[in-house]
Amino acid sequence: MQDLEKGMEDRQEVVPEPAAGSRERGSVGSVGSWGRDLLVSIVVSVFIILFLYQPVRVEGTSMLPMLEDQDRLFINKFVYSRLGSLVGDEIHRSDVVVFLYPHDHEKSYIKRVIALPGDRLRIDHGTVWVNGKALVESYVPLKYQDDRSQPEMTMPEGEYFVMGDHRSISQDSRDFGPVERNLIYGRAAFVYWPMDQAGVVR
Repeated sequence: MQDLEKGMEDRQEVVPEPAAGSRERGSVGSVGSWGRDLLVSIVVSVFIILFLYQPVRVEGTSMLPMLEDQDRLFINKFVYSRLGSLVGDEIHRSDVVVFLYPHDHEKSYIKRVIALPGDRLRIDHGTVWVNGKALVESYVPLKYQDDRSQPEMTMPEGEYFVMGDHRSISQDSRDFGPVERNLIYGRAAFVYWPMDQAGVVR
């Protein structure tokens, strides 16, 4: 964009005025051009929503305080797709992901990734340990912590351990087990409603 602007500064261009007899035809052309631009914008918007981003609504409070009940957000569907993986997009620890509930693929859940394939994970009275180190979980406020424990396990290949930020009420991998990679279809990107909650999901 900067290079384009520099190039335009280096020269001046003039656009000829239409001849008197062609003014009416020019107006019709302007309307047609405006309509064409509007159509292109709509097509591009639909493409982005259908293939890259998808609007979803949060139901429940297991991801408080990051996400509240009835929040509307966009999830990035491209980032974990086959095409996305070709450009280096992978699932990382602490990503907030959307996936099909392992026991009912008609339902989708949203949780945070805690452990990756091959990780050693255990939970000791609410403290999560991954590969021998306690996770620093600033996204879990003190009032949302719990004291549940889980014996050490090694994450199977292609499976992810997910948990809600509101630990004391969340139903997550502690209950239904690790989530297979092929069930994870999006990463939470941006809350767009309500406006006072709008912002990037971290």
